[in-house]
Amino acid sequence: MKGFNPDLHHFQYLYNHLKDLDSEELTTWINGAKANNPWFTAENVKLALDGIITLLEPESLKKFIHQYPIRNEIPKKVGVIMAGNIPAVGFHDLLCVLLSGNQLYAKLSSDDNFLLKKIADVLFESDPLFRDRILFVDQLKHIEACITTGSDNSAKYFEYYFRNIPHVIRRNRTSVAILSGNEKDEELMDLGNDVFSYFGLGCRNVSHLLLPEGYSPVTILKVWDEHFSHVSNHHKYMNNYEYNRAIFLIDQVTHFDNGYILLKESESIFSSIATLTYSFYKDTDQIERLLDQKNEQLQCIVSKQKFRNNKTVSYGMSQKPLITDFADGVDTMKFLLEL
Repeated sequence: MKGFNPDLHHFQYLYNHLKDLDSEELTTWINGAKANNPWFTAENVKLALDGIITLLEPESLKKFIHQYPIRNEIPKKVGVIMAGNIPAVGFHDLLCVLLSGNQLYAKLSSDDNFLLKKIADVLFESDPLFRDRILFVDQLKHIEACITTGSDNSAKYFEYYFRNIPHVIRRNRTSVAILSGNEKDEELMDLGNDVFSYFGLGCRNVSHLLLPEGYSPVTILKVWDEHFSHVSNHHKYMNNYEYNRAIFLIDQVTHFDNGYILLKESESIFSSIATLTYSFYKDTDQIERLLDQKNEQLQCIVSKQKFRNNKTVSYGMSQKPLITDFADGVDTMKFLLEL
């Protein structure tokens, strides 16, 4: 099986198909995804599909691929262990493996083993040869390189297990938002999308707020008010909210509570479902030091300010990555093309 320079019209076929999904097919996809994972609501599946459509936008895809020297060599068997925290979260890796001319051996999460298979079916319709390039497997055997996504604990195992082949091992990451204190209500509302999209389960979701000294978190909760209260209709989310609220009350943890999210002061940038941590800063130098210290734990920095050596995204954009926004900042395409 020879390598190939990607024929982008197959990906435009997928792009058009996803844009034009009729209500019956969309409902089938939503129900199939939700059957495996109750966190995958109709809203979240639609949001994920919109994100994939953005990645496949023809002009952006063409511009992206032209940055790399696509080589016509024998493809490598690339194993990808995919996460299952948000719908079709492994699509970017799938796309990069195919664009690089390699062969994908995908081990799907049991929480997300439906949507990517439906997406692959569309590519099979476009060109049956993709059946030789996209393989869904239960075990990764005889692969020549791998990409894994998981926890810090699983990363240790992956580092050892795949030590003899080229690999990209991803670990726990999260995202923070840095407020100046002068945000407009519209910006704080956009920040709410960074927090509540996918119920906050993604590594690109904001889990920690950096606030200027003297800023009251109540300001944010007042703006969010009822706008994001729809999360309270989801039983699993509210189970987490009730559990964490009980813990805060029993341990007498000072916190703010608006009925669907809990805010507590903490230096940790990670937070549990239905909670959000925050800390205060005095000046930009303190922010810079924190970002340097937490660099290996950060996926996104949401702010309208710019910081040294740190790329920021605008409010409301953390869960709308571009095709060039690589997980953990590792250029997946460069890795795949250098195999």
